[in-house]
Amino acid sequence: MKKDYYEILGITKGSTAADIKSAYRKKALEWHPDRNKSADAEEKFKEINEAYEILSNDQKRSAYDQYGHAAFDPSAGGFGNHTYTQGSGPFTFTWNSNGPNFGQNADFDFGGFSNPFDIFEQFFGGGGGFGGRQTRQIPTYRIVVEFMEAVNGVEKEISLDGNKKKIKIPAGVDDGQRIKYGDFILYIDVKPDLTFKRDGNDVYISQEITFAQAALGDEISIQTLEGPLSIRVRPGTQSHTLIRLKAKGIKDVNGYGRGDFYIRLLITVPTRLSAAQKELLRQLNL
Repeated sequence: MKKDYYEILGITKGSTAADIKSAYRKKALEWHPDRNKSADAEEKFKEINEAYEILSNDQKRSAYDQYGHAAFDPSAGGFGNHTYTQGSGPFTFTWNSNGPNFGQNADFDFGGFSNPFDIFEQFFGGGGGFGGRQTRQIPTYRIVVEFMEAVNGVEKEISLDGNKKKIKIPAGVDDGQRIKYGDFILYIDVKPDLTFKRDGNDVYISQEITFAQAALGDEISIQTLEGPLSIRVRPGTQSHTLIRLKAKGIKDVNGYGRGDFYIRLLITVPTRLSAAQKELLRQLNL
């Protein structure tokens, strides 16, 4: 039985077109066979592209929501077909899209790419086996950048075979991405940060608050990507509550907006209490 397309992309039926595109790009980069060496990477990559091809098209999405996978069963007749084939390396990949009455000239928008293979061309430099288009070996180098340098972008001076060259690393670049700079490819290593944890373009931090702050509410200062920010803790807040700051996360490296910033509130319980403090708690009966 085929998997649910929404489940494959990790979204819900109420997701917007922007949500679908963002989820697709994240999943496609995660499971691209030239980046992910898992045995099932190629199969998952195909599933992801199939799910996006359907859900990114309003007509196809509507048909899928109404009839499920049966809407695209070729045995039902009257179905168009569009095929991409690419190979000559360790992977030979054929992408075949069937859809109800959309024909050979269907408009495919693979997250802003003309087809799934362009993901490799843009993010992984166009070299290697999956695309199979490169006729010569392009030198590949590695560079380590700080977390905030990756967030904001940075200009670096690097030495290539004794020659110094200045390059611009775009804002939003993620750990493990490769970028093509003319005649060479740069592999990006992003150092982890002690405070900020990245998930795609979203950022998470953990913020400790006291029992009293959680029970009574308070205004606290938290550290964001753009500096300190005051936020309100509501009375009765429970531990592990998430506060979302919309569009305060990391800028998408290709200009598709920004992720969100999440604060996870953790209630700290004191390990030592005076007799008077214990008695007050008993009186509260909490």
